[in-house]
Amino acid sequence: MNGIINVLKPTGMSSHDAVNFIRKCLNMKKVGHTGTLDPNAVGVLPICIGKGTKVIEYIQYTKKKYRAELTLGSNTDTQDKYGEIINTSDKKVSNETIIEVINSFKGDIKQIPPMYSALKKNGKRLYELAREGKTVERESRKVFIDEIDIIHINNNKVIFDVVCSKGTYIRTLCNDIGEKLGTYGHMSFLERFEVGSFKLDSAYTIEEIKSKSQINDFSFILPIDYPLINMKEIKVDKKFLKHLSNGLKISTRRLNIKHFDIDEEYRVYSESVFIGIGSIIKDNEDIFLKMNKVLV
Repeated sequence: MNGIINVLKPTGMSSHDAVNFIRKCLNMKKVGHTGTLDPNAVGVLPICIGKGTKVIEYIQYTKKKYRAELTLGSNTDTQDKYGEIINTSDKKVSNETIIEVINSFKGDIKQIPPMYSALKKNGKRLYELAREGKTVERESRKVFIDEIDIIHINNNKVIFDVVCSKGTYIRTLCNDIGEKLGTYGHMSFLERFEVGSFKLDSAYTIEEIKSKSQINDFSFILPIDYPLINMKEIKVDKKFLKHLSNGLKISTRRLNIKHFDIDEEYRVYSESVFIGIGSIIKDNEDIFLKMNKVLV
């Protein structure tokens, strides 16, 4: 089996646990997720199986959309409601100030990854060091916040939607908003709506996946090219399939490809069969199609 499963990860399950569940459920070894979702968060977690694991990098770098709840007045060591409270504040701020400060986080921002995260330092997960009571220096990382839409403000609770780049920690965003407001803050709820083309309303629960797989119904497995819909496509005659699959580059003249952009990646098909991802390259005076990833 090859493809991608749009998993609705429940709260209390880590992304690694979700991968293990799929691995056991489908009796497969080659399984991988496309970007960690907090164990205490719920929502979309695309999991790739078989040759689908070859497109993980293309899913990882797509935008993600979340709904979060920020609770003002305290921060915690985990930056969410499950941690130990570090600081508290009785400072009151107006809704207008909250809106202004939250909107100031749009665009390029820098975040220091939290200690309670799956990132590694000298070969060890940060959360493992944190559980040992250790704190190590972490370099700030640039992330991008495309959109922040404030849904509701009620006393010290702020619900907002955010669209952001890979590597963005919503817990850290909540913590940093609280710091800038001077009130402290932590994340008290998180749900992931979207990862690229994967949406919440078409995700399958753990129970649904288990029940379907028990009766050999694998309709929940999406094709490998599903998340690549925004990539332009090229169709080639089936007589070139073997050569391209073996990594040979073939002239665009022989392939009869007339419209292309140099160095751009394309979805490549032979008739209706998805071969994989290739690039148009220039070599000396000729222009070729060469496969970067073969998925047949």
